[in-house]
Amino acid sequence: MPLKTVDLEQFINTTKNIHEAIVVSSKRARQINEDLKIEFNQRVEQVVTRVETEATEEMEINPDQLKVSIEFERRPKATDLALDELMDGEVEWRYKEVEDPLASGDSGS
Repeated sequence: MPLKTVDLEQFINTTKNIHEAIVVSSKRARQINEDLKIEFNQRVEQVVTRVETEATEEMEINPDQLKVSIEFERRPKATDLALDELMDGEVEWRYKEVEDPLASGDSGS
C-alpha cells in the first residue's frame, strides 16, 4: 500500500494551530474507524455460516464474506479521510466549556 503524502504548507495554512489540527484529525479518524468497524461487523454477520466438524466448530471460508473483506480493504483509510475532511474545511470543533470556580461567586467561606 503506497503512502499518501500530505502537503504540509496547505495543512498549516488550513489551520491556525498545527498541534490542535493533528489532535482534531486523529479524533476524527477514530470516529471514522469506529463507524467502519460497526458497518463491517454488521455486513459480515449477515454472511457468516458455521460448519460443525467432528468435535469443534470452525469458520467456513465464505466467498461473500471474502468479498466484503476485500471491499473494506480497498476503501480509503480513516486517517486519509479525516485529513481530507480537515483540509476541505468539513470538520468543526469546539472547546469544552470549563467552569471557573472563582466566577461562580462562591468564596469558599
